[in-house]
Formats: sequence, structure tokens, C-alpha cells
Amino acid sequence: MRRITRPIAIAGVAALTLGMAACSGDGDTADPGTDGGAGGDCSAYEAYGDLEGTEVSVYTAIVAPEADPYIESFKAFEECTGATIKYEGDKAFAEQISVRVQGGNAPDIAFVPQPGMVQTLVATGEAVEAPADTVSNVDEFFSEDWKNYGSVDGTLYAAPLGASVKSLVWYSPADFADNGYEVPETWDDMMSLTDQIAQDHGEDGLTKPWCVGFGDGAATGWVGTDWIEDTLLRTAGGDVYDQWVAHEIPFNDPQVVEAFNTAGEILTNDDYVNGGLGDSKTISTTAFPDAGLQILDGTCFLHRQASFYAGMWGEGVEVGPEGDVWAFYLPATNPEEAKPVTGGGDFALAFDDRPEVQAFQTFLASDTWANERARVSTAGGAVSANSGLDTELLANEVDKLSVEMLQDEKAVFRFDGSDLMPSAVGAGSFWTAMVDWVGGASAEDVTKSVEDTWPTS
Repeated sequence: MRRITRPIAIAGVAALTLGMAACSGDGDTADPGTDGGAGGDCSAYEAYGDLEGTEVSVYTAIVAPEADPYIESFKAFEECTGATIKYEGDKAFAEQISVRVQGGNAPDIAFVPQPGMVQTLVATGEAVEAPADTVSNVDEFFSEDWKNYGSVDGTLYAAPLGASVKSLVWYSPADFADNGYEVPETWDDMMSLTDQIAQDHGEDGLTKPWCVGFGDGAATGWVGTDWIEDTLLRTAGGDVYDQWVAHEIPFNDPQVVEAFNTAGEILTNDDYVNGGLGDSKTISTTAFPDAGLQILDGTCFLHRQASFYAGMWGEGVEVGPEGDVWAFYLPATNPEEAKPVTGGGDFALAFDDRPEVQAFQTFLASDTWANERARVSTAGGAVSANSGLDTELLANEVDKLSVEMLQDEKAVFRFDGSDLMPSAVGAGSFWTAMVDWVGGASAEDVTKSVEDTWPTS
């Protein structure tokens, strides 16, 4: 079995000022193509006007090396408008952004990683509404789901930026071909495939259809919350999902219990889990980065995990439709009507309405920026729900698959539910409930235990 090679996190603050030669409309400035930005063509930037001598500060949690493509993607805007983008990445962003805003030291624009945080920052009274041009871009290039996540009380404040998807199932194309298995199109198809794999390979007691791992130290159980969120969105729909996350219905609503039981047809069935590792009781003790690796030795056929798992297979493992491992969309119950997708994303929220700030926020909501970011992100990771994004510019197959899912006309996107719940639940009792559930507790008991911990105010 191959082991994964883990990336090394780079901490600290990266404050980078990006002053470039301007390319204003009078045509007497330097060729913007010299640094690889607009390639000498500033036509896509003319609407932003001449911003020579202005500066826009950007504050974000994205630090080097992940910050590098962002910085590179701003160059053409700088070259063609004359503005300077002052980029500051800070690992402590989540803790510091509210402090800075309330202390009168807000950035011009913050890249906010959660809709709940957008609402919190807007509530300070310091954030400004998105200008009409930004709204126009969001209306043109993003779905109503994404616009709503950047809005407060029906008013758009934050423009959607990047995105990630969680609704994926990893598998071995070669093993599927060898066994005559086909990628399932519906949830029922997936359950039929699961049962077929169990019948074909279950005699040794080791090989199972699915492999799963909830283990992550103090955060053990979060992987299970993703399973429930994906399942609930499929069995009950987006409106019920939103009511559940907002606690407009109780955590133990019958529809939520049904989602637990539906997911439990896999997760609590010892005939279906835990391939190469044991039974369902081993789920909580299996570290989540290691759980899918059983696909490589043939003791597991299916592993549900987000797009980031593409980087966890280890050196020498080819990821792609013809590779050692690949992924398919976690099927919907009725894909003809809707294709639910769970995931995450970030948003550009402004705290000043100077013309250069409005212009840059509008640029970030455009297809121009989405494609420029994809062009310079040679290591991948430029996923966006922007419908104007050209998937051919994306660096790897996982990014392309993710964008195709987000751009599907039947896509119903929802943010990770536990991230939107109060932390005592979403990063506490919900995690614990998942561990208790795969350990043998009933769906009714664990959902009630979470409901009992929901903050009263």
C-alpha cells in the first residue's frame, strides 16, 4: 500500500506590494505584456478606467506559496489600470479580521472564507454594499445560490471568488474495468454497485466496497458530518438543508434522521465497510488521510472525500480518468431534477467605496479574473463557480471535474453545513455524534444529543 506524502504548511504573514507599470487608456505607457500579464491587450480592462497612483489593500488567510497565483493574477489589472494591489496574507486572518474592522484598521477588501463571517462583518456596519457593476458580474457569472451566500438581507456585499467541492467518490478505473463495473448515475445505482461489489469480493472478510476514516485528532468526526450533509441535501433538498443549518428545524428533525439512516446503509453496514481496515467500528480510529489508500491495494473500491484528496494519494500515483485513481460525482437521488453539490468557497468583501476599490471588486467577480487566475495557477487549485471560466485553462483533471460539477445547470450548491452552525455544534457535538453513531448508537439518539447542545442564544 502506498503512503501519502504530506505537504508542509508555511505559516506567517506575507505582505506583498505589487506595483507595476501602468497601461492606461492614453496608450503611452509600457507594454503590459512584458511581465506576462495582459499580454499587451488591455481591452478587457478599459471599463475600470485610469486608476494611476491608487492603491487597494487586500487581506486574506491565503499565504505563500498558495498566495503566489493570486498575486500573479492581479498583475494585468495593475498594468492596465495603474492601480497597485497591496496583498497581505495572514494565517491568523479568522481571528484578526474582526479586530481590525472594529478597530478602524479594515482592509479595502477582505477575502472571507465563510458566508457566516460575511454576515458577521456586515453587521459591524463597516462593510459596504457591492457596486452595481459587481452585482452585474455576479448576476451574469454566478448562480443564485452563490449570490445568496454573498448577500445579507437580500443585498449583495461580497463577490464569490474561489470554490471547492466535497461531493466526490474516488475509485480505481482499472479495477472498475477489470470487474465490469460502471460509474453510477443515481444514488440507487450506487447502492446496487455497492451490493454487487460486496457479493463479488466479500468472501475474504477484508475486501469491502467502501473505505472510510473519521480520524483527525481532536477534530475526529468531521468527515462524518460531510457524509450527512451530502446525504441530506440529496434526500430532503436545499430548502430543508438551509432550515437545518439555521436551526429553523431541530437538528433531530425526522428528515435529518432519515438522512442518517440513508447514509447508514453504507457506514454502519459491516458488509460494506471498512475495506482493508475492518468493520464499521474502525471508521473512527482510521486517520482520514489514510482511509482511501486501500483502493491502491484492491481491498476497497469506493472512497467519498473532497477534491483536496487528489493530493493525498502519494508520489507516483496518477490521478485522472485513465490514471491509477479517479473520482466521480456522488450521485443524486434524481439527477434529472437536481444535482446537489456541497463544498466551500471565499468571497471578496469591501470596506471602502473608493473608485479603485469598487473597480477591483468588480474585476474579481469577472470572467476575466477567473480565467487569468486559472492561467497562472500552474499547480492547480483555480476552481471557481464562475460560469465564464474556461475549463481548458485549468491545470489538472480534478479542477476540471470540480468546475464541471459547479457549472452544471442542475447544480444545487450548499456550503458545508457544520461550518455554518454554531461552533459548539458544528465543531463539537456534531463531530462527537458521528463517532458515537458509527460506534453503534442510533440515529435518533445521536441527533437528539446534538439538538440538546444547540445554543439557546
